[in-house]
Amino acid sequence: MVSDPIADMLTRIRNAVMIQQTQVAMPTSNMKVGIAKILQEEGFIAGYGETDRGPQSQLVLQLKYTGKGNSVITGLERVSKPGRRVYMGYKDIPWVRSGLGINILSTPKGVMTGRQARRNRVGGEVVCNVW
Repeated sequence: MVSDPIADMLTRIRNAVMIQQTQVAMPTSNMKVGIAKILQEEGFIAGYGETDRGPQSQLVLQLKYTGKGNSVITGLERVSKPGRRVYMGYKDIPWVRSGLGINILSTPKGVMTGRQARRNRVGGEVVCNVW
């Protein structure tokens, strides 16, 4: 049993990018699907889908690489952890790498990027940063 499924997701993506895999699979959840949707909308992954093989359905991410074989995702960082939750109001949401990256928030209006949260004037739990 994994104590932090989001950190497990980020680690699986990080490991797959290091060995240049084209896709990575993990157990699915609504939060992970929300994160995958944002990663696709922001252009960090090529796509995602769910499969029903085995006892639990799997979330499969299609990783994206540049023409030179470098990954589009250069860094993933878990911000809010089970032992230390990090909540911010919309005015306090930081910029990631001077706007080159994104932060993903879990808000009362759903999972969204920091930019969307600022625009909608809603704060929440800062889940992770991606650049």
